[in-house]
Amino acid sequence: MAPKTVQAASETASGDPKHAARATRSAGRQMRSRLLDGASRLFRERGLAGTSISDIAAAADAFPSQITYYFRTKEALFVEAACRDMLYVARAAEQAALQVHTPRDYTRALVESVTATDSVAFFAEALTLTRRRQDLAPLVERTIERLHGEGLRAYSNQIERHGWNTLRDPDATSRRFWAVAIGVMVEGYAMGRSAEELCAEMLRVLGEQATTSKSGDLTRLRVVDDRDASVSDSADGESTS
Repeated sequence: MAPKTVQAASETASGDPKHAARATRSAGRQMRSRLLDGASRLFRERGLAGTSISDIAAAADAFPSQITYYFRTKEALFVEAACRDMLYVARAAEQAALQVHTPRDYTRALVESVTATDSVAFFAEALTLTRRRQDLAPLVERTIERLHGEGLRAYSNQIERHGWNTLRDPDATSRRFWAVAIGVMVEGYAMGRSAEELCAEMLRVLGEQATTSKSGDLTRLRVVDDRDASVSDSADGESTS
């Protein structure tokens, strides 16, 4: 049986099949979004085991049957909510980093945005869950690839825009950033570290990712690999700020 909101949308536009289909899809997207919003808050507060389907339905002003209609299981909803939150925090971090002008400030802006929320830890729980539920792994895989792809695009744009010298291949830098973020956040939450401590630890582990250019050519993109980075820095005398 279709959810109540979908039925209502179809009946409202019953005179026009195409409009009815659009209205149904729109109502479905709105309901899915409400369920994800409610589930995300509850899962982060109570965890998977401490949150029931009835709790989520009540938080979203929906019926329990609508959760199984859109997501099949509570576990699938958990993973999708965690993946969505992870992409949201990545977008917020990227927006914050657009305002800076040096590699060091760029890294700090990203790290402060990521460690100010528990979205990464939430996503790490989803990663653990998919180890036992391989049917949910494709969504996590797509999310990780999107994180890497959008991170690569954002970082490449910044080093081209400012003329920075990146110390690693940009794709490797993006992938390393998220690997470090997940590792530091999981360890930090297990040890009861504050957001400030998580930020400091992540910055320490990441270290310098790029150097500023002294040439004044703001469109230059120069990749320095790990083997000659130290030689290049000493020869050019470039700042690492």
